[in-house]
Amino acid sequence: MSMNDPLGDMLTRIRNAQMRGKSTVRTPGSKLRAWVLDVLKAEGYIRGYEEVTTEAGHKELEISLKYYEGTPVIRELARVSKPGRRVYAGAKELPQVRNGLGVSIVSTPKGVMSDAAARSANVGGEVLCTVF
Repeated sequence: MSMNDPLGDMLTRIRNAQMRGKSTVRTPGSKLRAWVLDVLKAEGYIRGYEEVTTEAGHKELEISLKYYEGTPVIRELARVSKPGRRVYAGAKELPQVRNGLGVSIVSTPKGVMSDAAARSANVGGEVLCTVF
């Protein structure tokens, strides 16, 4: 089966693993996924991630999820720009999540970064997902 939205698949795996209370979750590896995970780690939503190789030789990312007093740190994780409907925003139009309490992850010409970092660098781009 082909995967049309690899980033959406990773976000769904994270959501599902947190609903089940798992400490780690694995997802197929890619550069975009790793960059998004870097932003999630920098913002404090996950403990970290590690690139591992399966027995078949495929690279996977093992994500360590973060909990606070038994509840997941990530309350909402939503894909914004999808393969069928891309969403772009300029530096001044970047969406704020929950009045600034959450984070939008944006793919810019300067790399994948949070909405706050994109605003300070004065760059816009594709709004990949929102996290709260």
